[in-house]
Amino acid sequence: MKHEIRDNLLAALREGRDPWPGIVGFDDTVVPQLERALLAGHDLVLLGERGQGKTRLLRSLAGLLDEWTPVIEGSEIGEHPYEPIVPASIRRAAEFGDDLPVAWVHRDHRYTEKLATPDTSVADLIGDVDPVKVAEGRSLGDPETIHFGLVPRSHRGIVAINELPDLAERIQVALLNVMEERDIQVRGYTLRLPLDVLLVASANPEDYTNRGRIITPLKDRFGAEVRTHYPLELAPEVELVAQEADLVAEVPRHLLEVVARFTRHLRDSSAVDQGSGVSARFAVAAAETVAAAALRRAALTGEETAYARPVDLESVPAVLRGKIEFASGEEGREDEVLEHLLRRATADTARFALRGVDLDELAVEVSTRPVRTGERIPARDVVAALPRVDALTEIAAKLGAAGTEDPGPMASAAELALEYLFLTRKLAKDSSDDGDTVSYG
Repeated sequence: MKHEIRDNLLAALREGRDPWPGIVGFDDTVVPQLERALLAGHDLVLLGERGQGKTRLLRSLAGLLDEWTPVIEGSEIGEHPYEPIVPASIRRAAEFGDDLPVAWVHRDHRYTEKLATPDTSVADLIGDVDPVKVAEGRSLGDPETIHFGLVPRSHRGIVAINELPDLAERIQVALLNVMEERDIQVRGYTLRLPLDVLLVASANPEDYTNRGRIITPLKDRFGAEVRTHYPLELAPEVELVAQEADLVAEVPRHLLEVVARFTRHLRDSSAVDQGSGVSARFAVAAAETVAAAALRRAALTGEETAYARPVDLESVPAVLRGKIEFASGEEGREDEVLEHLLRRATADTARFALRGVDLDELAVEVSTRPVRTGERIPARDVVAALPRVDALTEIAAKLGAAGTEDPGPMASAAELALEYLFLTRKLAKDSSDDGDTVSYG
């Protein structure tokens, strides 16, 4: 089976096909290490913080298997018709010869995933004596009384164990023979089954140590340890959010960049517990929250198209505060930290997106003719209130708001510019009496 993976991986590399669809930000770091481990035929473990795409990467391994493969029909462990390994299949192969019934299994069914939990038992992973088969009159010494667990049933496939250190130590011990000698032991039985499996796992680096919850002999049996990471650059972070988020409204790229920068600032903040990490799921959930806020705003204002604007970013800290673990000593400052970092992300995004645009004229015009904006102000009213200055044409071009009759893109672009002027103290911003809108001036 490992030869099968090696051949298919080499074929993809030679043909220029991407063997890792949907995997973002690992091209020059994680992927080369993973490919070398697979070409070497090693069992492997992915080490990384939460939300770094470990499970997604493990599931993509199934794409390296042959699309269809033959198995002995009715076999518990999916044996190849030419290579039966359990007594019952060996007996059937001898009895039927070339007439042995054959079935075909899709590669999706050759990938098995198990989340390690404290209540996982040896029977779950390896197997146990089946009392029903014993009750049928078979002897306890008969190997056919064994009910195979997850690992033997994945013969000629891939077994993925998520959060490996969460397995109890005695369960980890049960995997030792599977990984090295490729046999299984069940209640005194020793079956020399030449299991053909690729065992892969994921773990948190803090737990995957001799002082953590992993036993040293099991750690030693993995041929490769591959470290994952959060996206190293902003562009892959934005691409990841755009790929994974289920957006109920249109969210322009500059707002996705704000979300991505916000997430990255959180990962760099001393106020956040970095041991817990800031998952990529946070950025995805933040983008979905922005889209939901835009959809709600469109319903309130009667707009036909829901198009996200910077005002929708205000909903992110309150909704997602629970997804962040703060460092000790930061009690009571959580909202302050989140709002500060969100403003910083907004300013950084605007500074980068609008570099080269002279905003001084816009600031002067708005200071004399305030522009009202907020979640109860429709995009058309925001656009109608904007002054006619050349800078707005440049802003529209840079933020993808040009050439459309929908006022949403222009309102979103203008709001970002106005927010940037406020954050750089070139404009003031005051809440209106109803608390729903703000004025720049």
